[in-house]
Amino acid sequence: MNKRSFLERFALVPHAVWSILFIVAPLIFIIYFAFTDRNGNFTFANVTSLSNYANIFGLSVAFALIATVICLLVGYPLAFFISRLKPSKQKIMILLLMLPMWISLLIRTYSLMTLLDNGGLLNSLLNAVGFRNVQIVGTAGAVILGMVYDFLPYMVLPIYTSMSKLDIRYFEAAEDLGCNGWKTLRRVVLPLTVPGIISGITMVFVPSISTFYISQKLGGGSFDLIGDTIERQFMNKSYNVGAAISLVMMILILISVAVMNKFADDDKGGQLIV
Repeated sequence: MNKRSFLERFALVPHAVWSILFIVAPLIFIIYFAFTDRNGNFTFANVTSLSNYANIFGLSVAFALIATVICLLVGYPLAFFISRLKPSKQKIMILLLMLPMWISLLIRTYSLMTLLDNGGLLNSLLNAVGFRNVQIVGTAGAVILGMVYDFLPYMVLPIYTSMSKLDIRYFEAAEDLGCNGWKTLRRVVLPLTVPGIISGITMVFVPSISTFYISQKLGGGSFDLIGDTIERQFMNKSYNVGAAISLVMMILILISVAVMNKFADDDKGGQLIV
């Protein structure tokens, strides 16, 4: 094995420093505060107290799962549609999909709240045609809608990447074997794009379960999710309990990612089942 040159080793220094400062160090602080009290004494009290937040964990997981499923149901057909366009049109569609991501998530969420609020554009249009206001902001549907709106591109892009790499000969072979459009999608495209689906699910589920600004603005303060609880604990200087909640959430996310990656490894490369 050839030894790395000095320049190659030096090039790794910024990455190592970044990882230590923004990944390793925060993890150490979280673990330390999660297992200590205000006086710095070792304790499991912070972890055992998390049973009081079981409903919050359950609600956060439920919202994240619903948002992820909706993103998959919407994003998969959209990714398939984009992948079947001409290359020039594909670039335009991907650009349009990515344009909202150039704006801060906070601004996008606040804009959506403005559109859906009682005096927003949607209710103004409804009033103009003789309908009453529809209460959207402050409901569970608004929170899930915000998650779908903000994280849908994370589902579409990996699935589109998987679809764009499919060999056209697979479609021709499926047609020769008597498959119509639906059977081709179900028996050829779907199995071959499982890795993209798994990546999309992971990229949507993880930020959905940890979000807090979306639930605060679109939920109208009616829903307390994990992210909201962690923020409140740190704002109240309850660092130990906040760190314990963060640690448990991090473990849940790592388990979810590991399970999804396991499925992705099992389906690596996909399988034709024509």
